[in-house]
Formats: sequence, C-alpha cells, structure tokens
Amino acid sequence: MAAVEVRGLRKVYGEVRAVDGLDLTVDEGEVVALLGPNGAGKTTTVEVLEGYRAPDSGSVEVLGFDPQTGGRAFRERIGIVLQEAGFEDTFTPRELVRLHAGYYPHPRAVAEVLTLTGLDEKADARVRTLSGGQRRRLDLALGIVGDPELLFLDEPTTGFDPSARRRAWELVESLRALGATILLTTHYLDEAEHLADRVVVIDHGRVLAEGTPEALAAAAGAATVISFRMPSGLRVADLPGVGHEARVAGSMVEVRTDTPTADVAELATWASGRGIELEALALARPSLEDVYLDLVGEAGAVGEAGAVGEAVDADDGATR
Repeated sequence: MAAVEVRGLRKVYGEVRAVDGLDLTVDEGEVVALLGPNGAGKTTTVEVLEGYRAPDSGSVEVLGFDPQTGGRAFRERIGIVLQEAGFEDTFTPRELVRLHAGYYPHPRAVAEVLTLTGLDEKADARVRTLSGGQRRRLDLALGIVGDPELLFLDEPTTGFDPSARRRAWELVESLRALGATILLTTHYLDEAEHLADRVVVIDHGRVLAEGTPEALAAAAGAATVISFRMPSGLRVADLPGVGHEARVAGSMVEVRTDTPTADVAELATWASGRGIELEALALARPSLEDVYLDLVGEAGAVGEAGAVGEAVDADDGATR
C-alpha cells in the first residue's frame, strides 16, 4: 500500500515551473531518497506533501489524506525534520522535546528520544550553547518524538561530524525496522546509497530516473572500473584486450568494462605470465554519484533555456 501517491504534480511561481508534472509513489515501510541538484524541485515537492504549499495541479495523497485539508489528524501521523529550524535559545533540549511530545497522542518517551539522537549530555544545556551539529540533532529529535508513521527528512545530517552522521544513519535504520516510512532529501550520495530502498532523481521539477542504486547503474549503462598502476616501461597498447578501453590518469590506468570478471582474469594471467605485478589493482562498481552525475548531466545537455531552465532557481528561494 502506498503511503505517498503523487500524480502530475505542478507548482508554478510566476513564469517558473518549480515542479513540472512530477509523479511519485512511496510504499509503506519504504525509505526513498529524493536526489537532485539545487533548485531541482525537491524542497517544493516535499513542502506540498507536508501540506505547507498547495499544488497548482495534480493529485496528492499522503497516508490517505489530502495534506491541504487533513488537519490535525494528518499532522499527528507525520514527522518533519527541516533543513533549518528556529529554537527559542533559552530552552533546553529536554524542555523542547517534552513540549513537542505534548502535541502528539502517542509520543516516544522524552529520555528515549534524547538517547536516540545523542543529546543525553546536552539535554539540560541551553540551546544557545549548542553547536551547529547538536542543533541539527535537536531538529531530528523533534521530528521523531511523535513516533510518526511517515517521516520527512530534509538534509538531515548537514553539519554533522562523521560520528554523529553514522549515529543518524543508525537511527534511520532503526525507524525503518519499526515500520516507519521515510522520505529523505539529501546531497550526500553515499547517504542515499546507504539508507534508501529506492532512489528518485529529479531535475527541472521532473523525475529523471528511479529505482535501486544497482538498477539505476544498470539503466544508465554505467560500467565497472578496473584500475591499477601502469607497470614501468609499458604502454596502454601493450595491455591485453582492454587497451582500447583504457584511460591513463597520472600513473594510474582506468578501464571501464561491462565484463569485469573476464577482463580482470585476462589481465592477471597476462601479468603473471610476464612476472609483472599490477600494483594498486582495484575493481570498483559504479557509485550512485557516478550515475547521478551522468543523469543530471544528460538532462542538462538536452534541457531548454528560458522558463524551464530558470526553474532551477525556484526551489532555492522557497521558504516556509
């Protein structure tokens, strides 16, 4: 069953089409990452789903509600972590989490939320004394205290150090294990690759591609890369079978291939027979970043100038 069902969503600001006929489905219990360059339409799309903005056309259903008319019954079932939230800096995290817990019929325990978000040690400190990363954890704490069925995470780990970021990932994974549905926007491609069941890439307010990271790589035709340090005294033309596919970057050779097992075996047999050591030999599958850049680059190459091109600026100016 779908937790989010969007068909033909459009949102226009003057002559700029921020969202232009977007379709999106998020199933119950699924973690979906929404990716795209700045101004692609991500924030506007999420704001419509949250009920902060009204669509100009199209149909939007979230947890069976129209976000514009769902009222309190709808808001009690969702959680929202904004890119940046304002806090009264004389409060403490414990006080704010307790306050927000009172908005929901079945909230999580305050102490549990503080522990889950790594705020135990700062629970009774004034907000004005918190670092940027600690304030971001507080954003996350307020988003999950209502024990939401659907959680919107808008750039949730911006400003986190590596340890805090890993803890946030573990929190998202624990929420998924409990059956929560999560819609995540992020610029961290490794974050999407790590957390998401499915990735939706958008640009100019439209969906470019969607699927698992593996499926996107296959659909984009992204090849696996074999790399190694060029042996002394040899040229690319001396390499067996893969020379025409090879690219030299400094002292390294990179070979893009759709048959990595066969090519690595051929290279290894060739090198072993000649007593050559292929130093720094590595095999890397296409990353989500590779696929993302290919998709966005292709879209930009065929995109129109004018109104559609200007749409990339609309999302950056959107505020709540």
